[in-house]
Amino acid sequence: MPRGDDDWHPIAKRWYADLRKSGQSDFYEASDWATAVYVAEAMSRNLTQGRFSAQLFQSVMSAMTDLLTTEGSRRRARVELERETGEVDEHETARLTVLDGYRQAAAGGADAGT
Repeated sequence: MPRGDDDWHPIAKRWYADLRKSGQSDFYEASDWATAVYVAEAMSRNLTQGRFSAQLFQSVMSAMTDLLTTEGSRRRARVELERETGEVDEHETARLTVLDGYRQAAAGGADAGT
């Protein structure tokens, strides 16, 4: 995860920092993190400029959806985050679980048609 910009708006900084804690980010590639940096930069610029841009807001939200950062976007992609509590420590860790139908399709569809 690339370091965020200290000059970003506090909301953009918090969003970017929270990505590290999100289960889907365990599967991010370098290009996903680069996209997240760009989204946080656009978000910050929109929040700090004098006039709020609805078009920029829509673009930011669309990119956030592509990064699966909302429950709705994960459901549409058939991805579910499950929380597990470790036996050794009490902190929750996220595990990404793909729903059964998607799992079957990804496995080559051996059982998908039955």
